Amino acid sequence: MISNLTSKRSSRWLLLLAGLSVSIVGYAQDAVSYQTPPKPLADLVTVPSTPNVSMSGKGDRMIMLEQAEVPTIAELSQPELKLAGLRLNPANTGPSRARYITGLKLRKLTDKDETPIAGLPASPMISYVSWSPDDSKIAFANSTDNRIDLYVIDVATATAKQVGSLALNATLGAPYRWLSDNKNLIVKAVLAGRGPAPEVSRVPVGPTTQENVKGARGQAPTYQDLLKNPSDEKQFAYYTTAQVVKAGLDGTTTTIGQPGIILSADPSPDGQYVMIETVHTPFSYLVPVYRFPLKTEIYATTGALVKTLNDGPLQENVAYSRDGVPTGPRDYTWRTDVPASVYYTVAQDNGDPKVKADIRDKVFLLDAPFTTDPKEIYASQFRFGGFDWGNATIALASERWWQSRKTMTKVVNPTSWQTSVLFDRSYEDRYTNPGQPDMKQNQYGRDVLNILPTGEILMLNGQGSSPEGDRPFVSVLNLKTKQTKELWRSAAPYFERPVAVLDAAKQVILTTRESPEENPNYFVRNLKARIAPIQVTFFPHPYPQLKGIQKQQLRYKRPDGVDLTATLYLPVGYKKEQGPLPTFLWAYPAEFKSKDAAGQVSGSPYQFNRISYWGAAAFVTMGYAILDNASIPIVGEGDKEPNDTYVEQLVASAKAAIDEGVRLGVVDSTKVGVGGHSYGAFMTANLLTHSRLFKAGIARSGAYNRTLTPFGFQNEQRSYWQAPEVYSKMSPFMNADKMKTPLLLIHGEADNNTGTFPIQSERYYNALKGFGATTRLVFLPYESHHYDSKESLLHMLWEMNGWLDKYVKNPTTAAQPGKAGKMGGGKSEK
Repeated sequence: MISNLTSKRSSRWLLLLAGLSVSIVGYAQDAVSYQTPPKPLADLVTVPSTPNVSMSGKGDRMIMLEQAEVPTIAELSQPELKLAGLRLNPANTGPSRARYITGLKLRKLTDKDETPIAGLPASPMISYVSWSPDDSKIAFANSTDNRIDLYVIDVATATAKQVGSLALNATLGAPYRWLSDNKNLIVKAVLAGRGPAPEVSRVPVGPTTQENVKGARGQAPTYQDLLKNPSDEKQFAYYTTAQVVKAGLDGTTTTIGQPGIILSADPSPDGQYVMIETVHTPFSYLVPVYRFPLKTEIYATTGALVKTLNDGPLQENVAYSRDGVPTGPRDYTWRTDVPASVYYTVAQDNGDPKVKADIRDKVFLLDAPFTTDPKEIYASQFRFGGFDWGNATIALASERWWQSRKTMTKVVNPTSWQTSVLFDRSYEDRYTNPGQPDMKQNQYGRDVLNILPTGEILMLNGQGSSPEGDRPFVSVLNLKTKQTKELWRSAAPYFERPVAVLDAAKQVILTTRESPEENPNYFVRNLKARIAPIQVTFFPHPYPQLKGIQKQQLRYKRPDGVDLTATLYLPVGYKKEQGPLPTFLWAYPAEFKSKDAAGQVSGSPYQFNRISYWGAAAFVTMGYAILDNASIPIVGEGDKEPNDTYVEQLVASAKAAIDEGVRLGVVDSTKVGVGGHSYGAFMTANLLTHSRLFKAGIARSGAYNRTLTPFGFQNEQRSYWQAPEVYSKMSPFMNADKMKTPLLLIHGEADNNTGTFPIQSERYYNALKGFGATTRLVFLPYESHHYDSKESLLHMLWEMNGWLDKYVKNPTTAAQPGKAGKMGGGKSEK
């Protein structure tokens, strides 16, 4: 028997070496080359991006940011390091998956002509664009193959110039900040002469070990890209170590502090100090860099150490909850309304929301020159969310508590520190959202509340949720009476959203306006004059060939009375007389503590028909009716947890959407497919497992076995050991034997999202295959949780289109479980 087996193996290898094709049941199927979908789908990937806009603080100028094209798979395959939750480009000491700006143009708001910027680097790869405090200059970082350089644009002459010869270190976020003098910047620089990177030996010096002391609990999410061994630690320290430098536009430099793993270097508003946060050992193999030990210090911009504020320990044991926070001081932040005062927060419940406490957080303040003891300035009933500073007598403080979905805003007097409640509401209740206060830049270039001479502030709500759909608005809020008066609200036939206040006293605002056939553009609107807004940008329609696609906002009910919504897309020229269409439903479930909040209307029928390659709407070009963003609320009121009845509510919501489409006469209930990404993929697998509503499903980058995320997932706060039956029932992997509907699984091989390790799709596919289900697994090389490269996106659409065409639009006997067949040029399973 042994010799016979050896002979078979030898024969197979001889055949392979001879270049012959061997078909043996059980071996991996052949690789498929990248494919291109039909032209209407492919065009959505290759369409040029509309420029983004960055406004000056005064609101009189804008800079147009021209976006890079979708990267190629060759670009995505460049060397990358995955360390401590980061993804780094070792060649230029920056992030490895950045999307760059490739062009900049200036224009005055009142002019139609754009001014090109002279002196830009050749083949620019621009990021981190920011205006100087006085709006006279614009800084940006430019990435090259081997370094990142700092440039500054003089607005008056529209000319860019490189600042000094420092190479920026952008591995841990923004690599520079403006000082308030508009002449200097604080830079995180690559160490000069740092030498070669540590060699990675393939020969270990010993095992990698971790140890936990009895009684020390560390319930952490399943983070990706963590450090794994001492070699990783050396690589991480080498690439993230930087030197803080004060860099002048005249080429002068001043070193501040010692080299270190600089998480942030934030100058005080007056520019006299720099607060530096430095990560140090011991590192962790369980949590990412932002949980590593963190030292917070204040330096003078001359380079001298002024004060060590805190040196916190490794945070491996933070309570795993939306309301869980580290123990000890956290979140050191400068006040924006005074020259140099820093405030920070300390949990009063050990950071554990399960501990009963009347006060969850306290906030402390320390003023320059930082020689006195900190003083307590605020006590928070919930988790403290931060201040919006205004002046010596007005600030706004926010609090939030996930478990009850409560949010609270208080008016604070920064002189007496007296408080009064301004808003106390559920943040699930979108209808009562008052919006965000308008902010302006002060003399330090920092954002503060834009307080009118009357003591009122403008409130901007870019969503404007209402029973009539989303209708963004602007209102004025009296901080004394706590009453609001609406000044303007978006109205049909447009969806118009406030972007910035250009003149608060005159009530002149900048908006974006769109309609189903008109793509978004910027407008200036005078709220007092009540005249037609003035258009200031003229971006062309991104895909004019798709004009005429029909869109309708649907409203319907679930059997338990919860109101639901979806956006219906129908093909160009379609009429109901032609009969119902094959349909593709796309959704992403959301948890709620209130049926009323779950049933609130979202979206607007007047928004632009934005047909992206990413979701389901693209397939309206292939003749499908699309039920997009169908609401799938999972409600758990009172003491009930939403996920206790997850499956029942999931199926009921999906059926209600299909039934509404059938009632309208546009959906063929015998030809409906379902799809989703991430938690939407998890939803898709569950719908196919627990219902027979769909002919096929498409699940992208999902998690299917919840025992692999045992300390909670999405918004589930209980651990597996607290609710094993919930984890089991909600896990499609545990119910693989029930799957009778064709399922396409797509996953990025380099997925970095917490919980959606690629092994989730791999093991789920194996389980489905083991029970004879019709399924296909596609791994996209080099792709993360979101797919970026042109080749991957085109191939994704090709796979999805082929699957829908075969199993939804034209179902055949090949769609029966256990008969995979061929698909669109790919190989059949062997």
